[in-house]
Order: sequence, then structure tokens, then C-alpha cells
Amino acid sequence: MEARLNPFTSPLAGKVIKHINSAGKVVSDSTLPAATQELVKIRASQINGCGFCTDMHTKDAAHAGETVQRLHLVAAWREATVFSDAERAALELTEQGTRIADAAGGVPDEVWANAAKHYDEEQLTALVSLIAIINLYNRMNVIVQMPAGDYQPGQFG
Repeated sequence: MEARLNPFTSPLAGKVIKHINSAGKVVSDSTLPAATQELVKIRASQINGCGFCTDMHTKDAAHAGETVQRLHLVAAWREATVFSDAERAALELTEQGTRIADAAGGVPDEVWANAAKHYDEEQLTALVSLIAIINLYNRMNVIVQMPAGDYQPGQFG
């Protein structure tokens, strides 16, 4: 499979990606736990069918010490006992925020309240921002059909 466009050779794509990455860096440097950040990126990428991002974030998470068991269970997190209540709240917010077109009224108040029990205002801001950023990347990669499988941890710095 070959991508429809190569974002790594386009000057315009390079500028856009630079700004998205800057926003992502702000989130990654926040107090939102790194493991939670990777789980969120993986789950949104699974929902959106983004093989490129799923490949990248599962490999990055494993490289950072995430267990194979937890990585395999992200897609079935509701039934899995390996996630904390805070991680479960973040995963639920991720699902609701990723599927907003499927639900009239957007993210339910109960989902937000549950996340707010586990994360302070800055962490919630980081979480919402992360959900938006990964959904942006997922959509870009799915539209241009970025191939998956060759990513190496840390490849993009």
C-alpha cells in the first residue's frame, strides 16, 4: 500500500504537522500520565481505523514499558481488569469524544463527571486536547491511506 499523498515531502504538510506536533508537545509535557496518554491515542486510533497511528502508539507504549496484556486489552477495556478507574474514565471520554457524530448532544455529563473525579482541570484540558489532536491525526492518515507496520519507536523524535 502506498499513501495517496506523502506528508513527509510536502512543504505545506510539513508546516501543518509542525504546528500539530507543537500542540502535542504541550500535552505530552502536561501532568496527564504518559501511560494514559498512550492508551487514549491507541483507543481513538482503533475506533477511527487508523492503522498508522495504532501501529505507532502501540509500539511507543510497549517501548515505554506498557505491558502486552494491557495493549491487547485496550479495545476491550470495559471488560478488562487491568486498567485503573482513572484510565477507564479517560478511555470512556476518548470514546465519547471520538464518536461525537454518533451521539446527539455530544459527550454525556456523566462521562465528563467521571473523568473530573480522576483528573484536575489542567489534566482534563490535556485530555480533551489529546483526544482532539489524535482524532485530527487519525483523520489525516486515514484520508491519505498512510500504510501501517513499519514504524519504529521514536522514529519521529
